[in-house]
Order: sequence, then C-alpha cells, then structure tokens
Amino acid sequence: MNHILQILNNIFNIQAERIKKIDGYANKNYIVETAKAKYILKEYIFEQEHYDFLVAESEILNVLSKKLPCYFQKIYPDQSNHFVIHNENNMYRLISFLEGDLLASVSHTKKLLTHFGKVLAETDLILQKLNLPVIKARQYEWDILQIDLSKKYFKEIKNPADRKLVEYFYLQYNEEIRPLVPELRKSIIHADANDYNVLVKDNKISGIIDFGDSVYSLLINELAVAAVYVMFHKENPLEAAVPLIKGYNQIIKLEEKELDILYYLIAARLCISVSQAAHEKKRKPDDEYITISEKPAWELLRKWIKINPLEAKNVFRKAAGMGSIFHQNINDVLKKRNKNISNSLSLSYKQPIKMYKAAFQYMYDTEGNTYLDMRNNIPHVGHSHPSVVRAGQRQMAKLNTNTRYLYDELSEYSELLLSKFPENLNKIFFVNSGSAASDLAIRLALAHTKKEKIAVMEHGYHGNTHLGINISHYKFAGKGGNGTPENIIIAKAPDTYRGKYTYKETAGKSYAFDFINAAKTETNRIAAFIAEPIISAAGQIPLPEGYLPEIYKFIRKQGGVCISDEVQTGFGRSGTYFWMYEASEVVPDIVIIGKPMGNGHPMAAVVCTGEIAQSFENGMEFFSSFGGNPVSCAIGIELLNVLEKESLVQNAFKIGNYLIEQLHELQKSFPVIGDIRGTGLNLGIDFIKSPDTKKENTELAGKIVNQLRKKGILTGTDGPFDNVLKIKPPMCFTKENVDFFIKEMEKALQ
Repeated sequence: MNHILQILNNIFNIQAERIKKIDGYANKNYIVETAKAKYILKEYIFEQEHYDFLVAESEILNVLSKKLPCYFQKIYPDQSNHFVIHNENNMYRLISFLEGDLLASVSHTKKLLTHFGKVLAETDLILQKLNLPVIKARQYEWDILQIDLSKKYFKEIKNPADRKLVEYFYLQYNEEIRPLVPELRKSIIHADANDYNVLVKDNKISGIIDFGDSVYSLLINELAVAAVYVMFHKENPLEAAVPLIKGYNQIIKLEEKELDILYYLIAARLCISVSQAAHEKKRKPDDEYITISEKPAWELLRKWIKINPLEAKNVFRKAAGMGSIFHQNINDVLKKRNKNISNSLSLSYKQPIKMYKAAFQYMYDTEGNTYLDMRNNIPHVGHSHPSVVRAGQRQMAKLNTNTRYLYDELSEYSELLLSKFPENLNKIFFVNSGSAASDLAIRLALAHTKKEKIAVMEHGYHGNTHLGINISHYKFAGKGGNGTPENIIIAKAPDTYRGKYTYKETAGKSYAFDFINAAKTETNRIAAFIAEPIISAAGQIPLPEGYLPEIYKFIRKQGGVCISDEVQTGFGRSGTYFWMYEASEVVPDIVIIGKPMGNGHPMAAVVCTGEIAQSFENGMEFFSSFGGNPVSCAIGIELLNVLEKESLVQNAFKIGNYLIEQLHELQKSFPVIGDIRGTGLNLGIDFIKSPDTKKENTELAGKIVNQLRKKGILTGTDGPFDNVLKIKPPMCFTKENVDFFIKEMEKALQ
C-alpha cells in the first residue's frame, strides 16, 4: 500500500486515513477515506492504447459530473490538470465515491425504472454532443454495433440447442438490423448500464458508474443494454421494459424505426454475452463465476424466442406513446386471397391465422401471438434453422443450376443420403415434392415389372398429381373423388384399435393374410404395393408387427415391387429408426422421401435398387428442372448434419416417450382419450365418445383443436372421421413444450 499512499500524497495532495482494496475487473480499486471525503483510486497497468482510452473516458466523466453532478463521479486532476497519471508501469485515476445501493439488489418498481430511463436519456443528451475520436474509432467486442467481434465465439457454446438459438439471433441481426444501420441515430453511449453499474437511493437512481465500455454506437443500443438487465429474472420481460422506455422517451423522443428493432438488439446483446461467456469458459474452465453470471442471460434468451417480435414491437411502441401496429382486418386478408386463390385450397381453423414469422418450434402471427407448432412436420429441424438457412443462402449466391451440369453438391448429397439406406438401395432420383416422388415411384414400378395393377392402402395418401390421386384411397374414395380406378387393389387399413383384429401380437399377420387371400385373383398382375409405415390420413395408424414381411413376400413372389412412402415418417421422426420401414424389419425396393428433406425448401426424392433404375433407362430422358439443384443439395446436406450434430433423432425418442407417458396419465382421468398411437414425434390421439363403443368423437376433437389454438398451440385432426389429434412437431421439441401442451390439453378436456 506504500506506493498508493505516495500517489495520494504526492500527486493528489490527499492525506488518507483509511484505504481498502476492492475487486476490479481489469484493474485494482482502492476506497480512500479522509476526514472530509471518500474517493476511489483506480490503478491500471500502463498500455498506450489503454491510456488513450482512459483519457477520453475521463473527459466523458468530467463533462457529465459538471452537468449532472448528482449522478456522476467527479474526477480529480493532478497539478498539471491531467486526469490520467502514469509512470512506466502503471496508470492512476482518482474519482469521488458515490453512495447508493446496486440496482441488482433492490426492487424494480415502475417509478424507479422510469427514473432510470430518464437519467439514461439525460446522459445521452450530453454524450451526443461530445466529439472524442478515440471513442469513435474504438473496436470493442461488447458493442452491439460491432457484433461480429463476438460472433466468432458462439461456436464454442457446447450445448447444440443453445448454440443454434444464438446462431438464429445472429442471423436475425443480419436480416433485421444490418440493412438499417446507416439510417439510425448514433452517439457516444455508456453502453453498459447493467444492474451493477447503476446505483439507487430512495427509489431513485443516484448514480451511474464505470464508463469503461463507452463506445460510439447506435443511440438505441443504450436502451437495449439497459433493458436486458432490467428484464433479468422477470416473469414478463416485456412488461419490465415498459417504464424504462417511457422514462427515456420523455427526455429523448424515440423513433419508430429504433423501437421496431429493439427486440433484435436486445437479443443481440444477450448473444454477445453468452458467446463471450463460452469463450471465457474455454480459457478458464474452472471459473464458476462465469457460469453463474451467464445464467440469467440464457434464461432471458430462452424466454425471448417465445415472444412474438411483433408483440415486442407493439409493446415498445405503446410505451413510447405510439399507436398499436395491429390493425389489419382478417376478413380483408381473406378477401384478397380469395380474389386470386381457388377455394379448393383449404385453411386451418374457422378463423384463419395470418402468420408473420417462425423460429424452431414457434410460429408468430400478425396479431402478436406466439404458437407452439405441434403439427408442422415439414420444418423438420425447426423453422428458420440458421444453419440450414445459411447453407441455402451461401449456395444461392454461388451457383444454382440443374443436373445437366456437373457440380460437387449433387454427388456429395447423394452419397450422404444413400449412406442412410441399405446397400441395395443405391440409386436416387431428385424431384421437388412428395407428390412428384410418388408419381415417379409408380412409373418406375410399372416400367420395371411390366405389370399394371397397384395395391394401395385404405385411407392412404400419396400426392396431388393425377397418378398420385389414383393411388390415394383418401382422395379417390373421398369427397369429390371418382371412385376406385380399375387398376387399383385396396388393402384394408390394419387398425388394431377398432379394426377387425385387435390382438397386436397377431393382428399384423392376420391383416396381411386377409389381403393376400383377396388379391390372389390378381396374382402376377400386381406391379407394386405402396404404403406409409404410419397411415397418416387413416388417423396415424402404424402398420402392426408382422404385416409388411408377409405382404412384401407375396408381392415379390408374383413379380411386383414394394414401395415405402416415407414422406411423413422419414428422417428419424420415429425416434428409433431413420426410416420407419425398418420397424417392420423389411427392406423396400423403392422408397419415397420428401416433406422434411429440405426443412421447408421444396425437396423430395425416390430411392430404389440399381435394377429398377436400369429398367427406367429406356431412352426417354428423365429430367426435373429443379430436382437435385445445388441449392437444394446444400440445404439437404446441412439438414442431415443438423440432425446428427443436435442429436435430434435421439431427442424424438426421448421427448416422444415422455409425451406418450404423460398422455397415458391423462387418459386415466379422461377415458374419452381412446387410443394413443405412434412413436417418437409422430403420434395420434384418438378421441372417442365411450370406451365401450370406441365411437369416434369428431366434435370433441374439433373443440380440443380450437381450444388449444386459443392457448397458443397448433394441432390438427386426421382420420376418416377427423377424430384423431395428430402430433408431428419439429424435432427440436422439448420436455417444457410437452408440459405446456399436457397442461393445456387437460384444461381443454375439463
């Protein structure tokens, strides 16, 4: 302490009675007490760049302490009027001591937070007028405007689910913030008004300390940083931010475009925080403080993804006295749609939802509502998954052509995808939809077998082409259908719940033998048997054990081929198998894949044996303008990578089993739940009127769907009587999502 006493005596002419060393992040701090006053002496290791910044920071403090002396520490110069004193090794500054409790340790009343906003704005009014080249030129990792300096660290986040969440918001920064930067107000700002840098006395702000993070940035970033810390540990984060924004807006009028991006700026600050923490943990793996300090940031970030960005925008605008953004009449939207779009394209719900955006398992409508998506099996690894989006963006900016040219992406993707199949399924045809794939699969079967009959499943659905409709019992036997085509043979759906055979150990073979006996009159005329491993339109009915082996044996014996339609069941949705046909211990001759293949990008394919592919090579070219294009291949490759990196097939198994367990518990209290069937994240809940009759309860299923919609959960019904609730959420579905669904399902049933 002797050198400290000398600095105080010789440079600042202060006779200290007591000196106490306190913690500092990158420097040493000493509380100095005299008979009349209290000071803080700050000691730093000398570096020229740091010295230049400290001089500029001291100028900020000097100006603020003169204009707003009640909130800011006074800085004391030496006899030569220098605020930063240095020798060869160290630098020193002397500032006054401010009294007050930390904002982190007091109750956040509306009055206090409003005053906090006012003080921040009063500070920024002064800072806007300062011209400090050193601050303006600063490149600082914690500045939201310099987000790229921290972005590189997000890859060090160990948990894949957390990592993708951060990557998503980095992507949103590029889309929502970066293009607007030239238009937004900029200023020198404090940039770190966190709850340990803000002092409180008598339910008012008594001081703001530590200008070590000062940067020249977007003015709105001052509010973004402060809002983060105000929202920590709050049940309703948006509500907590309202008084802060109100107070700030009373002093500095906020612009609409600033408030409209505040949601994404807050997310950006959180992402910087957790990315920096991941980097620090890699450097200091045993430092428990890092883990503890990042915890509230992760908690808020996970809440943030559930908040509709439009709802946040609306709340922030209203806090600043601006009108609501929700004013579009849904009937006007419908009228505009119906002007150009056929009524044959149906809409979900009597009161349709106009969607705005989506992220992972959440969808956001234009009214500010957030929905948990439990029915959309197309965004397989989650809506707007950043890795998949970037893969498409990068390839689109590089090359997008067709299969008449050579490019590496086609070969790479084909090899990767075929590695998921048995060796004999080694040829692939790329198209753009499951419908096109089904159409092509039947063409392949007809060309290879030279036969004309197609065996299809009762209630099966395989696409919207002319040929697809003709092999879809769900369509040709349904409303508007033309009845069974001449070349179609129908296999009874092997329903083990209310069908002819219900003893699951033997039902599969019994249903198979029934079909075989009925089809014997068509022996040697059947080109193919096509079925989904879980019959979706039948009400999520899984093909029972023993069914497919007998059917496949019969079809092949008389010269036909076996087709598995994995459009809805493939890519690991079962949680146990990558392709659902594996559950039956069979290998098809042709496999149709689609829907989840591109995570929303239009992709599908037919995989078959080399012999079948060769039969198709009759001189007529097969060509799909967009099938297998480089962009699709890049997206497909990344989807497979994400499935593996994020262990999503294993997640489907774990969460699916948990959901099934919870549904069975619910069933004990509500016997109107007749059957729970399926596997992984491909489930059906069969509603009945009575356990005695198993009569389909269409009315109840419809009510449940609409009640869940009101509570922010998207589901739908299937089955011939629309009494089966289908559950096919994105594969990133969580235990927390299950608990929310079960809670709301119980309320709806009550």
